[in-house]
Amino acid sequence: MVETPQLSGKLGTGSVMVLAVLLGLLAGIGGFTFLYAEGLSYMSDNPKVCVNCHIMQPQYDSWQKASHHTVATCVDCHLPHGFFGKYYSKAENGYHHSVAFTLQNFHEPIMIKSKSGQILEGNCLHCHADLVHGQIARAAEEPGALRCMHCHRSVGHGATTGLGRR
Repeated sequence: MVETPQLSGKLGTGSVMVLAVLLGLLAGIGGFTFLYAEGLSYMSDNPKVCVNCHIMQPQYDSWQKASHHTVATCVDCHLPHGFFGKYYSKAENGYHHSVAFTLQNFHEPIMIKSKSGQILEGNCLHCHADLVHGQIARAAEEPGALRCMHCHRSVGHGATTGLGRR
């Protein structure tokens, strides 16, 4: 006869059952939320993913009319180009966005954060390295230095009308 191991120690059968139910609820709610929010779509580079949140519609619409829409997508400008950095930033931004949108705690119109602005600046310099003078590239690393977006604000999203302050 084979003996079945018994739970011993501090956790009783009732505690294990409660823990199993809580973990099941967490997995169920998490899975439902992931499906409802189209979580897998965020792994792609498709710009339409950015409008899964209604707040991004003006940015998406303006990008379609801007000069870079035929050569650069949201990911090309707003995320690091390396595999790890790209998906780490997607996860980090996704977490912050989901908390902000769930709690309705975000600035309207939506504005780029400092860290994302640094990524954007780095991507401008990366793609346009043959056009920018070395001095400008070095100055971009200095605090308070002139940034690409200072003069070229409309490149990615067109005119700022309806998109917030300059």
